[in-house]
Formats: sequence, C-alpha cells, structure tokens
Amino acid sequence: MGNQDIYVGLDIGTTSIKVIVAEYIQGQMNIIGVGSQRTAGLSRGVIVDIDKAVMAIRQAVSQAEEKASIKIDSVVVGVPANQLQIESVSGMIAVGDASKEITDEDVKAVAAAALVRNLPPERESLSLTPTEFIVDGFDDIKDPRGMIGVRLEMHGILFTVPKTVLHNTKKALSKAGLSIRTVVINPLATAQVALSDGEQDFGTVLIDVGGGQSTAAVIHDHKLKFTSVDPEGGEFVTKDISVVLNSGFKDAEKLKRDYGNADSLATHEDNTFPVTVVGKTEPVMISEKYLSEIIEARLGQIFKRLNAALQQANALDLPGGIVITGGTTAIPGITELAQDIFNHQVRVFIPSEMGLRHPAFTQALGLIQYAAHLTDIDQLVASVLPNSETPAPQTTQSSVKAVPAAKPVDDEPDTTEKKPNALRRFFGNFFE
Repeated sequence: MGNQDIYVGLDIGTTSIKVIVAEYIQGQMNIIGVGSQRTAGLSRGVIVDIDKAVMAIRQAVSQAEEKASIKIDSVVVGVPANQLQIESVSGMIAVGDASKEITDEDVKAVAAAALVRNLPPERESLSLTPTEFIVDGFDDIKDPRGMIGVRLEMHGILFTVPKTVLHNTKKALSKAGLSIRTVVINPLATAQVALSDGEQDFGTVLIDVGGGQSTAAVIHDHKLKFTSVDPEGGEFVTKDISVVLNSGFKDAEKLKRDYGNADSLATHEDNTFPVTVVGKTEPVMISEKYLSEIIEARLGQIFKRLNAALQQANALDLPGGIVITGGTTAIPGITELAQDIFNHQVRVFIPSEMGLRHPAFTQALGLIQYAAHLTDIDQLVASVLPNSETPAPQTTQSSVKAVPAAKPVDDEPDTTEKKPNALRRFFGNFFE
C-alpha cells in the first residue's frame, strides 16, 4: 500500500470475517475503512475449505477497500490458539574475539540460536518474542544494539501451532491476492485493546467467546502464559434455539439478537414474542424466560469447561480478574452468568471507536494495535522464523561466530536469574 502508517487487520472468524483499515498519524489511530462478511469454509476457527474462505475474504476486503478508498494488498492476520504450544527458549552466540558493538545481524543470529530445536513434523513455529537480552552477564536488556560485548544471550517465548492451521491461512490469503504483513496469535492481539497496561502486567484472564469456539487466555507480565480453547461458541447457542423451538437457523439467530438474555433470572414468563415454527402456518408465542433458559444452558456449559481448565492451571486468582469479549458477549446478561460460574469479577470489553462499538470487532482491532506497536527488535527476531512473512529492518554487517545449540530456559538453569519478587512467589510455578 506504500504508506507504512496504514494497517489492515483481518480477523478470519468462524461465523464472520472482519477487515479494519486504520492509519496512524503522529501515534493516533484513525479508522478509515471497515468490511464484514459472513464466513464460509471455516469450522471451529480453522479453515477447512480454502476456496470458500477465499471468496468470503475477498468480499470483506472489497468492502473495506471501497470505504477506505485504497487498494489493500497486505494484511495483519490472526491465527487461532487451537493446539497452541508455549515454550521458553534461549540462545547464545559469541559476538567476536574482542569487544565490539552488537549489530542487527548479531540479534538475528542469537534469535536463530534460540530456534535450534527439533519440532515434530506436524508443527511449525509461529512467532518468537524476546523477553530479555544478556550482554556479558548483564541482564534485563531490551535492545542490545550498539552495546559493547563479547557474548550475547537471548531469552524468549516461542509459539508453535499445527502446520495445517498456518498453511491453510497463508494459502487462502495468497489465493485472495493478499500478502501477509504480520501473523499474530489471536489472544495476544485481543489483549492489546481489551486489557489495560496494568491488567496485562499484574495478570488477567481474557476470554474471547466467538461464533465457532471460545478461547481463554492468561496474560501476565505482558506475556501470553496459557490458553485453553473450547470447541463451542455463539453458533452453538443459535443451533440450540433452532432445534428446541423448531425454527430456521436465520430465525433463531434473529431471536437470539433481538430477545436473547443469558441470565434467566432477569427475564419474565409474561414477556412473549412470536416465533416462526417449521410446519406451522401461524407463529407460536414463546416467553422471554424460555428463550433465556436455552441460551443460559449452552453458555453455562462453555464457561464451566473453561473454568475447569483455568482452575487446573491455577489461573483464577489474578488481580485483573476476568475480561470477556467476542461477538457472543453482546448477549445481555452474559456478565452475570460468567460471574456466577467463575465466582470472580467479570467485565465485558467493547471497543469505543466510532462504528466499531460491538465486541465482535475486538479481534480485528487488536491485530492492528499489535502490529503498530511492534519494535525493531521484535521484527528482527521474527525475521529469523522459517517462512517468516515479517521483513527485517535494514541491517548492518557483522562477524558472528558459531551458534551453539540452545536448550529451553526451563531445562538450563540461568545463573544470572534475579530473585523472584513477591508477586511471582504468590502465583507460584505457573507464572515462572
């Protein structure tokens, strides 16, 4: 697109595809185009029919292009957390025989050292995020370039996903005529807009209730520490309404939007509305409470399964509590239902941008925010990933010595590790 201050977020959801075009002017984000299209070719967050997905992507992108009056050829795309694995990694290189300034090439070399590992053939590295650099024993360095040193180390977090998920996404975008600017794991992008700086720092559970599946993520120290994916979402609520009321799927979806409530205690038997029933010529009157009980049952099952997974990971006592978002969270009463099941304070995040004030847009907006705030170091490290779509910033030459194989941080004790603070001791080994 030429103008590097323009970002396009592409959220390929199970029930809808959303495209947001934004421009950054002096650090201020302005939304200039939005596209939304009913999804085809996806099941539970994963592309299963590439050709159908391509058609839906093209239509959504075309809508955004028309509104933004630009040609879109590069996007920031999200990848679902299905079967996501999170691993701590480290790498070390010798910068030179004598002390010399650390360059871009040195950073890329130490990042490559952290990737020296044997992945199963069905998995692929999605992203590598540096957490700190260590120069000659001095730790907690965010950007080592320009510093003098002989030995450079890097600790980071590696995300790996099934090859099928990543390949199908890339293939669909390629066939749609789009290149990938950045690939982001969805929960990390969502956290950029749904959580405050303090919530990301001290720890918060973020739950995205989408159409085809629901994802719980733990964000702590501004890092993604844990994810759990439930294979059900708002589409399953609609199917329940359709089956129980013997109504068409589109009618059931409209009932959910117009009359739905996730808290049956907040509804009344006296409030009724007409429902078109298959096989009957006249509409049938259904109570608001009956519809609410159908919705409450399915959402309750989803929350209970996510609650069990979070309890098993000892992740429910974080200071930030629980934040829920995603299109399904637009149903009234969902906050009260979630609080009853999780037994913790819950709030719903809804974007505040004009024209995007619906939780269904959180993911696409988060993709833009994530990409816009990537640093040069983040991009340098990401550029060493196999088949990386992220171009590295302009580099300078460096004489880098042999790269020894690196082990995960958990398997190689770090003698320079700082004494854990009180907050980390409180949360135990899960957050180490």
